Amino acid sequence: MSDEFDVVDLIRAKRDGRSLPAAAIDWLVDAYTRGRVADEQMSAYLMAVVWRGMSPDELARWTTAMIDSGERLDLADVGRPTVDKHSTGGVGDKVSLVLVPLVAACGVAVPQLSGRGLGHTGGTLDKMESIPGWRADLPLDRMRRQLADVGAVICAAGTGLAPADRRLYALRDVTGTVESIPLIASSIMSKKIAEGTSALVLDVKVGAGAFLSSPDAARELARTMVGLGTAAGVRTAALLTAMDHPLGRTAGNALEVAEAVDTLRGGGPADLVEVTVALARVMVELAAEAAGRPADLRDPAEVLAAGGAYPVWRAMVAAQGGDPDAELPLAPTVETLPAPTSGFLTRLDARGVGVAAWRLGAGRARKEDAVSATAGVRWLAGIGDPVQAGEPLVELHTDDPATLPRARAALADAVEIGPRPAPASPLVLERIGA
Repeated sequence: MSDEFDVVDLIRAKRDGRSLPAAAIDWLVDAYTRGRVADEQMSAYLMAVVWRGMSPDELARWTTAMIDSGERLDLADVGRPTVDKHSTGGVGDKVSLVLVPLVAACGVAVPQLSGRGLGHTGGTLDKMESIPGWRADLPLDRMRRQLADVGAVICAAGTGLAPADRRLYALRDVTGTVESIPLIASSIMSKKIAEGTSALVLDVKVGAGAFLSSPDAARELARTMVGLGTAAGVRTAALLTAMDHPLGRTAGNALEVAEAVDTLRGGGPADLVEVTVALARVMVELAAEAAGRPADLRDPAEVLAAGGAYPVWRAMVAAQGGDPDAELPLAPTVETLPAPTSGFLTRLDARGVGVAAWRLGAGRARKEDAVSATAGVRWLAGIGDPVQAGEPLVELHTDDPATLPRARAALADAVEIGPRPAPASPLVLERIGA
């Protein structure tokens, strides 16, 4: 692509609130990806986007240019309808670990390209890597073969998918330009569209433990992403799900895998089951519609309750080098925090729990940081459950006892116990799209 534009002129145009023409967007994304636009110039442009936003046409073209910076996967030969899911991240959010084999057990192929955790929210790949032998990196041909044979893959995105986003994401992280709906939406959707599935379901978390605490902001992000997916020919829907309280009973890598396995066997906490089944039903529905098939696929609630997804989990883990029968690692140090008073658990702050797990070693402050497989938090009562003063309420798991004081501090104001149960609040708040 020839140098048809002056990057400084484009920065000025966006700074002044003007929309860029399609050709200028194509050139800017391509030139930055190839190193012909400097980081400081793109930083200035991104900051202008944070302040001025993008028009719908600009955003659609920006996303397309990011997709076109790399390869698009072709999953036509998998032999089943295909669908993926993306979560904006939460605390105790092990939904993907249950959801991927569950939807595959219902007759749909799920190529879940996942990421790693940063800050107080956990990453799916970090959780899966607590399984002995399991590998996140799969060549494309092997991923396709596993989809055809097993129907389920959880793996890292290859370097060929939306390389422009990889450069832009790293730049946004260090320039204060993360908090922008257009930039967030295009980052997520460029990779998901390039992935090649015919349908996509977005789990947009909202609440104290979510990236977006405002329902209005979460709704705007969901609508923006659904619009981008639909415009690209991917049948797309979003569910807004609550993240004021952490999901399930654990936050941490091996701890969450163990809880996911229990759920796949037909057990598991009720809130985790509810959110997983809600997402699975939409995934199965959209995949069937996108493939032009009648709705003859199995009901996820029945499959999960009967343990029907567990064999798919075992096959998926084994196909990626993991041992589904291996014992998961355990933390050498476990400290129990007692309930301070008797009553009913009315609040367990998701952000406080997430920060505690992070400080114990389950998360990272920078992308290059190592994480502990065994560190994390387990809470022994759910919202609305009765608790007795002095009885165990929270467990802190760590490899390093020196992390305990700061983890305790993160939980200092996270727990509230009242004289009666708080009214139950919905977990699935709203559906947008498709």
